[in-house]
Amino acid sequence: MEWKILRSNYLFKDQWLTVRADTCEQPNGKIVDPYYVYEFSDWVTALAITKEGLVVMEKQYRHALNITAMEIPGGCVDNTDPNLEFAIARELREETGYEFESYEYLGKISANPSTNNNWMYMYLATGGVKVGNQQLDHNEDIEVVLCTIDELKQMIRDNKICQAMHLSAIFYALDKLGQLSY
Repeated sequence: MEWKILRSNYLFKDQWLTVRADTCEQPNGKIVDPYYVYEFSDWVTALAITKEGLVVMEKQYRHALNITAMEIPGGCVDNTDPNLEFAIARELREETGYEFESYEYLGKISANPSTNNNWMYMYLATGGVKVGNQQLDHNEDIEVVLCTIDELKQMIRDNKICQAMHLSAIFYALDKLGQLSY
């Protein structure tokens, strides 16, 4: 079922987004032209839990929807990150000021496999301790919010978390923690 890429034309390249138009051939010989692909860096995210059993959440403004959103920590995998676990540990430290004793890989998901070429790698980080201040990027303004797992579940029930990929990671982590019932 895989398509053959006959050619690619880059329409836009920037630090955070690249857009290309592919000309593809399907196995049956049909040509698809153009097929737009959005290239992003891979992402990492974690449901992060402190030694005291509190969930580390983030509140920040999201301009595209003009809302202040509750999310879990995470971000882009940098070219300088030696591996994914290093990337999520770095993001947690930068965004929250916390370091964690362990990181359990939960899997990977895609925001939209029909257009996006990247993955989001999900982790459960446990044993968190506040070790310093946030080290935010110039355009980040993140408020760290601690809550219990029950409060997190209530946020989900009340539709207070709108980031779909973060919700997926939360559900995978809650399942790993035995906090979900089907």
